[in-house]
Amino acid sequence: MAMNKISTILKHEFLTTIRRKSFILMTIAFPLLGILAIGAYQIFQGTGETPPVAEKIAVGYVDETGLFNDYTSYYNVTLISQPDETTAFNAMKGEEIQQYFVIPEDYLSGGVIVRYTLERELGISGEVASAMTEFLVNNLLAGKVADVTIQRVVYPLSLNSITLDSNGQIAENQGGFTSFIVPYIFSILLIMAIFTSSGFLLQGLGEEKENRVMEILLSSVSSTQLITGKVLGLGIAGLIQIVVWLISARFIADMASTSIGGLLSGLTISTDFLIVSLIYFILGYLLFAIIMAGAGSIGATARESQQLSTVFTLLAVVPFFFIAHIMEFPDSGLSQFFTIFPLTAPLTVIMRMGITDIPTWQLITSMALMILTIIGSIFLAGKIFRTFLLMYGKTPKLGEIIRMLRQA
Repeated sequence: MAMNKISTILKHEFLTTIRRKSFILMTIAFPLLGILAIGAYQIFQGTGETPPVAEKIAVGYVDETGLFNDYTSYYNVTLISQPDETTAFNAMKGEEIQQYFVIPEDYLSGGVIVRYTLERELGISGEVASAMTEFLVNNLLAGKVADVTIQRVVYPLSLNSITLDSNGQIAENQGGFTSFIVPYIFSILLIMAIFTSSGFLLQGLGEEKENRVMEILLSSVSSTQLITGKVLGLGIAGLIQIVVWLISARFIADMASTSIGGLLSGLTISTDFLIVSLIYFILGYLLFAIIMAGAGSIGATARESQQLSTVFTLLAVVPFFFIAHIMEFPDSGLSQFFTIFPLTAPLTVIMRMGITDIPTWQLITSMALMILTIIGSIFLAGKIFRTFLLMYGKTPKLGEIIRMLRQA
């Protein structure tokens, strides 16, 4: 009998959720945008249009040493000699050059060069800086050392990094941009899916409590049956959503790798990544759904319930605020803490998978703690439901909540 009631609630919540326009749009938006982006790229390539030519940059220089006369053209940058600073300034003001720099007489001993410009800027562009460096080095070393040596001084290294596995063989996953971008995008989608599904639960409970529909429901089913049916129904809908995203992502990654190439030429999604993503979606959803259910039963209105749940939402996205640290130090103590802490684990694990190999013990510990937290949250949510679900009026304060839970 109890299972029939849970099944009825599950079916109702599932069908209600998958019929929502917002749910349908979110489910198809990611694969659709990916396909449209690849299609737009192919159409652009098919038009035969050449990419826009980079703007030519004219840079003046005043040489007070008399040593710098040659090698004045570099890519899009042309260096134009100026007889003095006054002439250089007038040329810049007349837009014959965009900027100029002065090589003082004591340059060889001091190495100081002053650059002038009329525009405010965050810093010198990479193109201009490279052109100035090559200009100075080429002129200083011309005729003194071989050309090949000059090239090595200007470009001392062309670095290729290769990741090896524990057996000394070339690892299948070499890391880099393509290995990080997919987990990064999916960490965003994962957290969106978790909070969308659990948010529906929070909103529904708040509205049912506010409209007194909850009293009718609880006259037919117990609070445990009600929350179990709602959590499972919304969870199945969310699982379908994340499965659609994961499957479509694999096809989109293959399409991008073959159609676009370049940085995306090595874009792949491993089976391990798909499996771990599903596991952390399920665990993350169950955890936050139960937390949202507790917040929904405490709040007097749907809006107040959403405000109560904000603190848990912020905790879940804390890894985003430390993304630079996680990218640079994926195996640091902070990264490992975020991996193991239940509320931050789903997001952190997915992000770290694109940068490093997470030790098995960390994944097992993380999953185990999430499961224990879910079990503990179910126990606590049961108390909260029994105590606050039919309570109307003003939302109780923290002290009142703790006191009433102790008495429950």
